[in-house]
Amino acid sequence: MASIKKDDNKQKWEETEFPLVCETCLGDNPYVRMTKEAHGKKCKICDIPFTVFAWQAGTRGRLKKVEICRTCARSKNVCQVCIYDLQYGLPVQVRDKILAEEGCKDAVVAVPQSDANRAWMTAQQERDIEQGKAIQGCVPTNSAAAMKLQSMARMEPRYERNLPKLCSFFAKGECNRGSQCPFRHELPRDKNDPLSKQNTKDRFFGTNDPVAAGMVRRQKEKAEKRRAELKARGGDGDERAVSTLYVRFTDDGSQKRITEAEVRDKFYSFGEIASVRMHADKGAFVEFTSPQATQHAIANTNRSNIGGRKVSVNWARVPKRGAVSAGPQSQPGVAGEGGRIRPLAPPGGFKGKGSAASAGFSTSLGVPRPGGGVIRRPGVSGARGAAPKPYYPSTDPTRLGSQSSSQT
Repeated sequence: MASIKKDDNKQKWEETEFPLVCETCLGDNPYVRMTKEAHGKKCKICDIPFTVFAWQAGTRGRLKKVEICRTCARSKNVCQVCIYDLQYGLPVQVRDKILAEEGCKDAVVAVPQSDANRAWMTAQQERDIEQGKAIQGCVPTNSAAAMKLQSMARMEPRYERNLPKLCSFFAKGECNRGSQCPFRHELPRDKNDPLSKQNTKDRFFGTNDPVAAGMVRRQKEKAEKRRAELKARGGDGDERAVSTLYVRFTDDGSQKRITEAEVRDKFYSFGEIASVRMHADKGAFVEFTSPQATQHAIANTNRSNIGGRKVSVNWARVPKRGAVSAGPQSQPGVAGEGGRIRPLAPPGGFKGKGSAASAGFSTSLGVPRPGGGVIRRPGVSGARGAAPKPYYPSTDPTRLGSQSSSQT
Protein backbone atom coordinates (compact mmCIF):
# COMPACT_ATOMS: atom_id res chain seq x y z
CA MET A 1 0.00 0.00 0.00
CA ALA A 2 1.28 3.45 -0.89
CA SER A 3 2.40 5.59 2.01
CA ILE A 4 0.68 8.89 2.81
CA LYS A 5 2.75 11.82 1.56
CA LYS A 6 2.40 15.07 3.47
CA ASP A 7 4.29 17.17 0.95
CA ASP A 8 2.10 18.34 -1.94
CA ASN A 9 4.96 17.97 -4.41
CA LYS A 10 5.37 14.32 -3.47
CA GLN A 11 1.73 13.40 -4.02
CA LYS A 12 2.37 12.50 -7.67
CA TRP A 13 5.52 10.49 -6.99
CA GLU A 14 5.05 6.91 -8.14
CA GLU A 15 5.31 3.82 -5.93
CA THR A 16 4.99 0.35 -7.45
CA GLU A 17 5.66 -3.21 -6.33
CA PHE A 18 6.86 -4.72 -9.62
CA PRO A 19 8.17 -3.31 -12.91
CA LEU A 20 6.45 -3.59 -16.28
CA VAL A 21 9.10 -5.32 -18.38
CA CYS A 22 9.27 -7.78 -21.29
CA GLU A 23 10.60 -11.32 -21.24
CA THR A 24 13.81 -10.35 -23.00
CA CYS A 25 14.79 -7.79 -20.39
CA LEU A 26 14.12 -10.25 -17.55
CA GLY A 27 16.73 -12.63 -18.98
CA ASP A 28 16.96 -16.38 -19.38
CA ASN A 29 17.19 -17.10 -15.64
CA PRO A 30 13.74 -18.05 -14.27
CA TYR A 31 14.83 -17.03 -10.75
CA VAL A 32 15.31 -13.26 -10.77
CA ARG A 33 16.46 -11.32 -7.70
CA MET A 34 15.63 -7.61 -7.87
CA THR A 35 16.61 -4.63 -5.81
CA LYS A 36 13.97 -1.98 -5.14
CA GLU A 37 14.64 1.68 -4.43
CA ALA A 38 11.66 3.94 -3.79
CA HIS A 39 11.88 7.22 -5.70
CA GLY A 40 15.35 6.29 -6.91
CA LYS A 41 15.47 8.61 -9.92
CA LYS A 42 13.33 10.72 -12.21
CA CYS A 43 11.51 9.32 -15.20
CA LYS A 44 13.19 10.29 -18.46
CA ILE A 45 9.80 11.15 -19.99
CA CYS A 46 7.73 12.92 -17.31
CA ASP A 47 10.52 13.88 -14.83
CA ILE A 48 8.54 12.39 -11.92
CA PRO A 49 10.45 10.32 -9.31
CA PHE A 50 9.48 6.66 -9.35
CA THR A 51 10.45 3.29 -7.91
CA VAL A 52 13.65 1.94 -9.48
CA PHE A 53 14.14 -1.81 -9.92
CA ALA A 54 17.49 -3.36 -10.85
CA TRP A 55 18.46 -6.98 -11.61
CA GLN A 56 20.95 -9.07 -13.52
CA ALA A 57 19.38 -10.01 -16.86
CA GLY A 58 20.29 -13.69 -17.14
CA THR A 59 23.38 -15.72 -16.44
CA ARG A 60 25.57 -13.74 -18.83
CA GLY A 61 23.57 -10.51 -18.91
CA ARG A 62 24.44 -7.16 -17.47
CA LEU A 63 22.74 -5.26 -14.66
CA LYS A 64 19.59 -3.64 -16.01
CA LYS A 65 17.41 -0.87 -14.55
CA VAL A 66 14.06 0.58 -15.46
CA GLU A 67 14.35 3.85 -17.37
CA ILE A 68 10.80 5.25 -17.35
CA CYS A 69 7.99 5.18 -14.82
CA ARG A 70 5.18 2.63 -14.91
CA THR A 71 2.53 5.23 -15.80
CA CYS A 72 4.36 6.33 -18.95
CA ALA A 73 5.00 2.70 -19.89
CA ARG A 74 1.31 1.82 -19.56
CA SER A 75 0.28 4.84 -21.63
CA LYS A 76 2.28 3.49 -24.58
CA ASN A 77 2.06 -0.23 -23.68
CA VAL A 78 5.85 -0.56 -23.69
CA CYS A 79 8.55 -2.10 -21.53
CA GLN A 80 10.07 0.14 -18.86
CA VAL A 81 13.60 -0.85 -19.90
CA CYS A 82 13.85 -1.31 -23.68
CA ILE A 83 10.78 0.85 -24.59
CA TYR A 84 9.52 -1.85 -27.01
CA ASP A 85 5.87 -2.77 -27.44
CA LEU A 86 4.85 -5.49 -24.97
CA GLN A 87 2.35 -7.19 -27.28
CA TYR A 88 4.37 -7.42 -30.50
CA GLY A 89 7.95 -6.65 -29.45
CA LEU A 90 8.26 -3.83 -32.01
CA PRO A 91 9.58 -0.28 -31.67
CA VAL A 92 6.94 2.37 -31.01
CA GLN A 93 7.64 4.11 -34.32
CA VAL A 94 6.98 0.91 -36.32
CA ARG A 95 3.82 0.07 -34.40
CA ASP A 96 2.33 3.57 -34.67
CA LYS A 97 3.19 3.75 -38.37
CA ILE A 98 1.34 0.51 -39.12
CA LEU A 99 -1.66 1.57 -37.02
CA ALA A 100 -1.86 4.88 -38.89
CA GLU A 101 -1.57 3.20 -42.30
CA GLU A 102 -4.28 0.65 -41.53
CA GLY A 103 -6.83 3.20 -40.30
CA CYS A 104 -6.26 2.86 -36.53
CA LYS A 105 -5.20 6.43 -35.79
CA ASP A 106 -7.50 6.53 -32.75
CA ALA A 107 -5.45 3.75 -31.14
CA VAL A 108 -2.24 5.81 -31.30
CA VAL A 109 -1.80 7.56 -27.96
CA ALA A 110 -0.09 10.91 -28.50
CA VAL A 111 1.77 11.72 -25.30
CA PRO A 112 2.22 15.50 -24.90
CA GLN A 113 5.80 16.71 -24.75
CA SER A 114 5.24 19.87 -22.71
CA ASP A 115 5.56 19.57 -18.95
CA ALA A 116 2.13 21.01 -18.09
CA ASN A 117 0.16 18.91 -20.58
CA ARG A 118 2.11 15.79 -19.69
CA ALA A 119 1.44 16.33 -15.97
CA TRP A 120 -2.28 16.70 -16.68
CA MET A 121 -2.34 13.50 -18.77
CA THR A 122 -0.45 11.61 -16.07
CA ALA A 123 -2.96 12.74 -13.45
CA GLN A 124 -5.85 11.58 -15.64
CA GLN A 125 -4.25 8.17 -16.15
CA GLU A 126 -3.60 7.72 -12.42
CA ARG A 127 -7.23 8.58 -11.72
CA ASP A 128 -8.38 5.96 -14.24
CA ILE A 129 -6.15 3.37 -12.56
CA GLU A 130 -7.59 4.15 -9.13
CA GLN A 131 -11.14 3.84 -10.48
CA GLY A 132 -10.37 0.48 -12.07
CA LYS A 133 -10.48 1.70 -15.66
CA ALA A 134 -7.93 0.22 -18.01
CA ILE A 135 -5.76 2.69 -19.87
CA GLN A 136 -6.39 2.53 -23.60
CA GLY A 137 -3.17 1.10 -24.94
CA CYS A 138 -1.85 1.24 -28.45
CA VAL A 139 -3.67 -1.84 -29.71
CA PRO A 140 -5.08 -2.42 -33.22
CA THR A 141 -8.80 -1.90 -33.73
CA ASN A 142 -9.20 -3.90 -36.97
CA SER A 143 -8.00 -7.24 -38.26
CA ALA A 144 -5.86 -5.75 -41.05
CA ALA A 145 -3.65 -3.86 -38.61
CA ALA A 146 -3.49 -6.82 -36.22
CA MET A 147 -2.46 -9.17 -39.03
CA LYS A 148 0.28 -6.84 -40.27
CA LEU A 149 1.64 -6.29 -36.78
CA GLN A 150 1.59 -10.00 -36.04
CA SER A 151 3.50 -10.76 -39.25
CA MET A 152 6.28 -8.40 -38.10
CA ALA A 153 6.12 -9.34 -34.41
CA ARG A 154 9.32 -10.39 -32.67
CA MET A 155 8.05 -12.15 -29.56
CA GLU A 156 10.90 -14.64 -29.26
CA PRO A 157 13.30 -13.52 -26.51
CA ARG A 158 16.41 -11.83 -27.88
CA TYR A 159 18.81 -12.30 -25.02
CA GLU A 160 21.74 -10.88 -27.00
CA ARG A 161 20.37 -7.44 -26.08
CA ASN A 162 21.28 -8.19 -22.46
CA LEU A 163 24.98 -8.73 -23.10
CA PRO A 164 27.47 -6.59 -21.15
CA LYS A 165 28.58 -3.28 -22.56
CA LEU A 166 31.82 -2.83 -24.45
CA CYS A 167 35.09 -2.52 -22.58
CA SER A 168 36.60 0.90 -23.24
CA PHE A 169 40.05 -0.26 -22.06
CA PHE A 170 39.99 -3.11 -24.60
CA ALA A 171 39.26 -0.61 -27.39
CA LYS A 172 42.34 1.33 -26.30
CA GLY A 173 44.41 -1.87 -25.96
CA GLU A 174 44.92 -1.37 -22.22
CA CYS A 175 42.64 -4.01 -20.61
CA ASN A 176 44.66 -6.49 -18.54
CA ARG A 177 41.76 -8.47 -16.99
CA GLY A 178 41.49 -10.98 -19.80
CA SER A 179 38.66 -13.49 -19.39
CA GLN A 180 37.85 -12.06 -15.94
CA CYS A 181 36.69 -8.76 -17.40
CA PRO A 182 32.93 -8.29 -16.91
CA PHE A 183 32.65 -6.28 -20.14
CA ARG A 184 32.72 -7.42 -23.75
CA HIS A 185 36.01 -7.41 -25.57
CA GLU A 186 34.77 -6.13 -28.92
CA LEU A 187 35.56 -3.07 -30.95
CA PRO A 188 32.89 -0.35 -30.84
CA ARG A 189 30.71 0.60 -33.76
CA ASP A 190 31.58 3.30 -36.19
CA LYS A 191 30.77 6.79 -34.91
CA ASN A 192 28.71 7.42 -38.03
CA ASP A 193 26.56 4.32 -37.44
CA PRO A 194 23.01 5.51 -36.59
CA LEU A 195 22.56 2.58 -34.16
CA SER A 196 25.27 4.07 -31.94
CA LYS A 197 23.11 7.17 -31.39
CA GLN A 198 19.91 6.03 -29.65
CA ASN A 199 17.81 8.11 -27.32
CA THR A 200 15.16 7.04 -24.81
CA LYS A 201 12.82 9.93 -25.61
CA ASP A 202 13.10 9.38 -29.36
CA ARG A 203 12.26 5.70 -28.91
CA PHE A 204 9.32 6.47 -26.61
CA PHE A 205 7.77 9.16 -28.82
CA GLY A 206 8.53 7.23 -32.03
CA THR A 207 10.74 9.82 -33.71
CA ASN A 208 14.23 9.42 -35.22
CA ASP A 209 14.52 5.79 -34.08
CA PRO A 210 17.28 4.09 -36.15
CA VAL A 211 16.08 0.58 -35.21
CA ALA A 212 12.57 1.33 -36.46
CA ALA A 213 13.89 2.93 -39.64
CA GLY A 214 15.93 -0.19 -40.41
CA MET A 215 12.94 -2.50 -39.87
CA VAL A 216 10.69 -0.41 -42.14
CA ARG A 217 13.36 -0.32 -44.84
CA ARG A 218 13.89 -4.09 -44.76
CA GLN A 219 10.13 -4.70 -44.88
CA LYS A 220 9.78 -2.51 -47.97
CA GLU A 221 12.69 -4.21 -49.71
CA LYS A 222 11.19 -7.62 -48.97
CA ALA A 223 7.78 -6.62 -50.34
CA GLU A 224 9.32 -5.13 -53.51
CA LYS A 225 11.37 -8.27 -54.06
CA ARG A 226 8.30 -10.52 -53.80
CA ARG A 227 6.34 -8.24 -56.13
CA ALA A 228 9.16 -8.28 -58.70
CA GLU A 229 9.38 -12.09 -58.56
CA LEU A 230 5.63 -12.39 -59.08
CA LYS A 231 5.70 -10.03 -62.08
CA ALA A 232 8.59 -12.01 -63.56
CA ARG A 233 6.38 -15.13 -63.44
CA GLY A 234 3.64 -13.31 -65.35
CA GLY A 235 1.52 -12.09 -62.45
CA ASP A 236 0.01 -8.67 -61.91
CA GLY A 237 2.03 -7.87 -58.79
CA ASP A 238 -0.59 -9.02 -56.24
CA GLU A 239 0.41 -12.35 -54.78
CA ARG A 240 -2.56 -12.82 -52.44
CA ALA A 241 -5.41 -15.14 -53.33
CA VAL A 242 -8.94 -13.80 -52.99
CA SER A 243 -10.07 -15.86 -50.02
CA THR A 244 -7.56 -18.68 -49.53
CA LEU A 245 -5.04 -18.98 -46.74
CA TYR A 246 -2.13 -21.36 -46.32
CA VAL A 247 -1.37 -23.09 -43.03
CA ARG A 248 2.29 -24.05 -42.79
CA PHE A 249 3.20 -26.73 -40.27
CA THR A 250 6.48 -25.83 -38.60
CA ASP A 251 9.08 -28.56 -38.27
CA ASP A 252 9.53 -28.57 -34.49
CA GLY A 253 10.91 -32.08 -34.30
CA SER A 254 7.62 -33.78 -33.44
CA GLN A 255 6.27 -36.44 -35.78
CA LYS A 256 2.62 -35.72 -34.94
CA ARG A 257 0.52 -35.65 -38.09
CA ILE A 258 -2.18 -32.99 -38.41
CA THR A 259 -5.40 -34.28 -39.96
CA GLU A 260 -7.95 -32.47 -42.06
CA ALA A 261 -10.47 -32.73 -39.24
CA GLU A 262 -8.15 -30.82 -36.89
CA VAL A 263 -7.66 -28.10 -39.50
CA ARG A 264 -11.42 -27.73 -39.95
CA ASP A 265 -11.97 -27.63 -36.19
CA LYS A 266 -9.44 -24.77 -35.98
CA PHE A 267 -10.90 -22.56 -38.72
CA TYR A 268 -14.63 -23.34 -38.90
CA SER A 269 -15.53 -20.66 -36.35
CA PHE A 270 -14.21 -17.81 -38.51
CA GLY A 271 -16.62 -18.29 -41.42
CA GLU A 272 -18.00 -20.69 -44.00
CA ILE A 273 -15.31 -22.99 -45.37
CA ALA A 274 -15.51 -23.84 -49.05
CA SER A 275 -12.71 -26.43 -49.10
CA VAL A 276 -9.67 -27.74 -47.23
CA ARG A 277 -6.79 -29.27 -49.17
CA MET A 278 -3.94 -30.93 -47.33
CA HIS A 279 -0.44 -30.35 -48.67
CA ALA A 280 1.14 -33.63 -47.56
CA ASP A 281 2.54 -33.08 -44.07
CA LYS A 282 3.83 -29.57 -44.86
CA GLY A 283 0.65 -27.54 -44.65
CA ALA A 284 -2.91 -27.07 -45.85
CA PHE A 285 -4.93 -24.69 -48.04
CA VAL A 286 -8.12 -23.45 -46.37
CA GLU A 287 -10.59 -21.59 -48.55
CA PHE A 288 -13.41 -19.47 -47.16
CA THR A 289 -16.40 -18.01 -48.96
CA SER A 290 -15.40 -14.40 -48.22
CA PRO A 291 -12.10 -12.50 -47.98
CA GLN A 292 -13.21 -10.97 -44.65
CA ALA A 293 -13.40 -14.41 -43.05
CA THR A 294 -9.95 -15.26 -44.39
CA GLN A 295 -8.45 -12.06 -43.04
CA HIS A 296 -10.09 -12.62 -39.65
CA ALA A 297 -8.77 -16.19 -39.49
CA ILE A 298 -5.21 -15.12 -40.34
CA ALA A 299 -5.20 -12.38 -37.70
CA ASN A 300 -6.35 -14.77 -34.95
CA THR A 301 -4.58 -18.04 -35.77
CA ASN A 302 -1.14 -17.03 -37.01
CA ARG A 303 1.64 -18.49 -34.83
CA SER A 304 -0.79 -20.68 -32.91
CA ASN A 305 -1.03 -24.44 -32.32
CA ILE A 306 -3.04 -27.15 -34.05
CA GLY A 307 -3.00 -30.54 -32.37
CA GLY A 308 0.00 -29.56 -30.26
CA ARG A 309 2.06 -28.46 -33.27
CA LYS A 310 2.98 -24.87 -34.08
CA VAL A 311 1.64 -23.42 -37.34
CA SER A 312 2.03 -20.16 -39.24
CA VAL A 313 -0.94 -18.84 -41.22
CA ASN A 314 -0.79 -16.36 -44.10
CA TRP A 315 -2.45 -15.56 -47.40
CA ALA A 316 -1.93 -18.12 -50.15
CA ARG A 317 0.64 -16.48 -52.40
CA VAL A 318 0.11 -18.55 -55.52
CA PRO A 319 -3.32 -18.04 -57.16
CA LYS A 320 -5.00 -21.26 -56.20
CA ARG A 321 -8.70 -21.80 -55.70
CA GLY A 322 -9.16 -18.23 -54.56
CA ALA A 323 -7.79 -16.69 -57.76
CA VAL A 324 -10.00 -14.66 -60.07
CA SER A 325 -11.31 -16.74 -62.93
CA ALA A 326 -10.72 -15.46 -66.45
CA GLY A 327 -13.77 -17.14 -67.95
CA PRO A 328 -17.35 -15.94 -67.79
CA GLN A 329 -18.37 -18.78 -65.46
CA SER A 330 -16.68 -19.55 -62.17
CA GLN A 331 -15.87 -22.92 -60.72
CA PRO A 332 -17.20 -23.80 -57.26
CA GLY A 333 -15.07 -22.32 -54.53
CA VAL A 334 -13.31 -19.95 -56.99
CA ALA A 335 -13.95 -16.21 -57.04
CA GLY A 336 -15.83 -15.12 -60.12
CA GLU A 337 -16.99 -11.67 -61.16
CA GLY A 338 -16.96 -9.32 -58.20
CA GLY A 339 -14.58 -11.56 -56.25
CA ARG A 340 -17.38 -13.61 -54.61
CA ILE A 341 -17.03 -17.31 -53.87
CA ARG A 342 -19.88 -19.44 -55.26
CA PRO A 343 -21.04 -21.99 -52.65
CA LEU A 344 -22.81 -25.19 -53.57
CA ALA A 345 -26.58 -25.47 -53.75
CA PRO A 346 -28.41 -26.39 -50.50
CA PRO A 347 -29.25 -30.05 -49.79
CA GLY A 348 -32.16 -31.43 -51.85
CA GLY A 349 -31.59 -29.06 -54.74
CA PHE A 350 -32.65 -25.49 -55.42
CA LYS A 351 -36.42 -24.97 -55.01
CA GLY A 352 -36.70 -21.29 -55.95
CA LYS A 353 -37.63 -19.76 -59.26
CA GLY A 354 -35.15 -20.36 -62.04
CA SER A 355 -32.11 -22.59 -61.90
CA ALA A 356 -29.52 -22.96 -59.18
CA ALA A 357 -26.85 -21.43 -61.42
CA SER A 358 -28.94 -18.29 -62.00
CA ALA A 359 -29.40 -17.91 -58.24
CA GLY A 360 -25.65 -17.85 -57.67
CA PHE A 361 -25.15 -21.47 -56.57
CA SER A 362 -22.77 -23.97 -58.10
CA THR A 363 -24.16 -27.23 -59.46
CA SER A 364 -20.92 -29.21 -59.19
CA LEU A 365 -20.22 -31.62 -56.33
CA GLY A 366 -16.44 -31.51 -56.68
CA VAL A 367 -16.04 -29.15 -53.71
CA PRO A 368 -17.52 -29.54 -50.20
CA ARG A 369 -20.47 -27.35 -49.27
CA PRO A 370 -19.98 -24.11 -47.31
CA GLY A 371 -19.54 -24.85 -43.66
CA GLY A 372 -16.86 -27.43 -44.32
CA GLY A 373 -19.03 -30.40 -45.24
CA VAL A 374 -19.27 -33.55 -43.22
CA ILE A 375 -16.14 -34.94 -41.61
CA ARG A 376 -16.32 -38.67 -42.26
CA ARG A 377 -15.04 -40.93 -39.54
CA PRO A 378 -12.30 -43.47 -40.32
CA GLY A 379 -13.77 -46.68 -41.71
CA VAL A 380 -17.18 -45.17 -42.47
CA SER A 381 -18.18 -44.70 -46.08
CA GLY A 382 -21.38 -42.83 -46.84
CA ALA A 383 -23.67 -43.64 -49.73
CA ARG A 384 -23.58 -41.14 -52.56
CA GLY A 385 -26.83 -39.20 -52.59
CA ALA A 386 -28.11 -35.95 -51.20
CA ALA A 387 -25.46 -33.68 -49.76
CA PRO A 388 -25.28 -34.13 -45.96
CA LYS A 389 -25.61 -31.31 -43.49
CA PRO A 390 -22.40 -29.52 -42.49
CA TYR A 391 -20.65 -30.90 -39.45
CA TYR A 392 -19.82 -28.41 -36.69
CA PRO A 393 -17.77 -29.89 -33.81
CA SER A 394 -19.32 -27.51 -31.27
CA THR A 395 -22.81 -28.97 -31.93
CA ASP A 396 -21.76 -32.61 -31.70
CA PRO A 397 -22.86 -33.97 -28.26
CA THR A 398 -20.64 -37.06 -28.59
CA ARG A 399 -17.44 -35.16 -29.39
CA LEU A 400 -16.36 -34.83 -25.74
CA GLY A 401 -17.38 -38.35 -24.70
CA SER A 402 -21.04 -37.87 -23.79
CA GLN A 403 -23.66 -40.36 -24.96
CA SER A 404 -26.75 -39.44 -26.92
CA SER A 405 -30.27 -40.63 -26.07
CA SER A 406 -30.11 -43.29 -28.81
CA GLN A 407 -26.93 -44.80 -27.30
CA THR A 408 -28.39 -45.04 -23.81
